[in-house]
Amino acid sequence: MIIVTGAAGFIGSCMVSRLNADGFNDVVAVDNFSVEKKMPNLKGKRLREFVDRNEFFEWLDKNHEQVEFIFHLGARTDTAEQDKAVFDLLNLNYSQQMWEACVRYNLPLVYASSAATYGSGTLGYSDDEALLPLLRPLNPYGDSKNDFDNWAIQQQEKPFFWAGLKFFNVYGPNEYHKGRMASVIFHTFQQVQRTGTMELFRSHNPKFADGEQMRDFIYVRDLTDVCIFLMHHRRNSGIYNLGTGEARTFLDLALNTFAALDKTADIKFKDTPEDIRDTYQYFTQADMSKLRSIGYARPFTRLEDGISEYVRDFLVPNAYL
Repeated sequence: MIIVTGAAGFIGSCMVSRLNADGFNDVVAVDNFSVEKKMPNLKGKRLREFVDRNEFFEWLDKNHEQVEFIFHLGARTDTAEQDKAVFDLLNLNYSQQMWEACVRYNLPLVYASSAATYGSGTLGYSDDEALLPLLRPLNPYGDSKNDFDNWAIQQQEKPFFWAGLKFFNVYGPNEYHKGRMASVIFHTFQQVQRTGTMELFRSHNPKFADGEQMRDFIYVRDLTDVCIFLMHHRRNSGIYNLGTGEARTFLDLALNTFAALDKTADIKFKDTPEDIRDTYQYFTQADMSKLRSIGYARPFTRLEDGISEYVRDFLVPNAYL
């Protein structure tokens, strides 16, 4: 059995789809299944069992001998949420329980960290673990991910194989439920369909022109490729960046979305909401040399190609991966 936490969410459901595509049908989905708007993400997936996240560790105590691998992808990911207690419960404490269970039952673990741990990027975007204690995230979400990364590397007892993946800006199918936190591509598609135009956040940083804010955008299919590689690799435990290594602008995202819809671009700008303005990242770019150094050689999807597939094959027909 392979465990996927956060299985009904965006990345988790794409991970289940990829496992199924590779012939892994003995998959256990772990999540809060009371959130109805996420459930279409799992329709048609081949799953052994659904386990509520609050009951998972009790379930694992009884079934651990049948478990082969755990992908811990579930988390509270709202960067605008300011309640630290929520993140302590769902991101830090839950992940610590997961780690300790993997140690206890000798299970390999891949878990989701985040590029939000890098904060404003003043120390760069290297996944050198020696830098972890120096990082200063900009919001409680980033803090929770960085707190767990730091806790993990300090543990004397570790799973026999483990990897923490610092996801950069992930986009792709199955994010219909994410609302405000969905990718700019998704929001561009929705706005263009409604109004024929797109509003991007205005820059409040004099070093960046409007729309020229840059992020490392990674297609969710590439993310699941890396997870599958690590599941088979099971060596070189540690924390790894997971982006493409190439920053692109939000204008690039919007223009390519218009192009995928065969529409003329009409882009306007609006102020960045005040509740995230002071913690907004203007530039991220993953240093991917560490993952490459352990043998991951596949190229990452070009932004133009990823957006074209996402828009035409999924958003236009309202399809799921």
